[in-house]
Amino acid sequence: MRHSVFACAAFGLSMSFTAHSNPSVAVDIAPLHSLVSQVMEGVGEPDLLIPAEASPHEYTLRPSQASALANADVVFWIGEGLTPWLEKALDNVAGSAQKVEMLALEETHTHEYREGATFEAHSDHGDEHHDDEKHHDEHKDHDGHRDHDDHDAHKVEGGHHGHDHHGNDPHAWLDPENAKAWIAVIQEKLSAVDPDNASTYKNNAAEATASLNALIADTNAKVSKLGDVKFIVFHDAYQYFEQRFNVIATGAISLGDAEDPSPKRIKEIRETVQKLNVNCVFTEPQYNPGLVKNVFEGTSITTIGVMDPLGASIPEGSKHYQALIEAMVNSLSQCK
Repeated sequence: MRHSVFACAAFGLSMSFTAHSNPSVAVDIAPLHSLVSQVMEGVGEPDLLIPAEASPHEYTLRPSQASALANADVVFWIGEGLTPWLEKALDNVAGSAQKVEMLALEETHTHEYREGATFEAHSDHGDEHHDDEKHHDEHKDHDGHRDHDDHDAHKVEGGHHGHDHHGNDPHAWLDPENAKAWIAVIQEKLSAVDPDNASTYKNNAAEATASLNALIADTNAKVSKLGDVKFIVFHDAYQYFEQRFNVIATGAISLGDAEDPSPKRIKEIRETVQKLNVNCVFTEPQYNPGLVKNVFEGTSITTIGVMDPLGASIPEGSKHYQALIEAMVNSLSQCK
């Protein structure tokens, strides 16, 4: 009888531990995954859908990633502007999950796409280059892109989506003020689906916000010491960082969704590099640096560095976001 009592007690204790199941959470890109991880610290680990070394603009989910999406209670994603292919997958695979689109939040501060290849020359967002960039009627040469067939871990879907480059630039995570706003939303959404851990989410969110405040102050201090930095980026993905910390790129080789540049765009950016004596250009690990070298061969460019909006070389997890912003400042320091 005594053994039966102990057995019942043990069974009841076991039931009390298993009665509550922590939420399954999926996140599209590594920087947002990092913010969600910070809020979920001590509760669970969210699943990352798109590895940071892959382009989020075009991607095919691996079976394990599709499974994570199918089992998710909550999905945090940037939005259709960054991952146009993911919206259909969310409807078809994660139909019952709560979906939080960060770009659609009222709390998110957004910027419109910039027009033209050279931002300094066209800061008024004029229409001079609109037709050329909107329609992309030039022949595409994809040799500059990484051979994705040799990288199964981040195989992409073939072909571009023919975007109209109007509306909001989707790279909003590169403004840490947006990251702070998102932390609050992540806390709220997770607490709603998992009230048992609401106090943990609240405490984690407070710590994450304090960390981001310190990151913003530190980044402002470091950027202010750089002086007048003239640089070209691979694709127009950085204006949220640029505007927040007042360090504006001279131009971008490619558009905001990293499509191959038109001959007209290449000609314009080469002329600007020569005119302004720009000596620094950044490649991205998601794309072949050979394209950048070919574009600027014979110009004043002397420094070819790496600037990565996704943090391919940074371990995923809770520390990824802060390390990503720090890495961007370190990249800019190469231009001195």
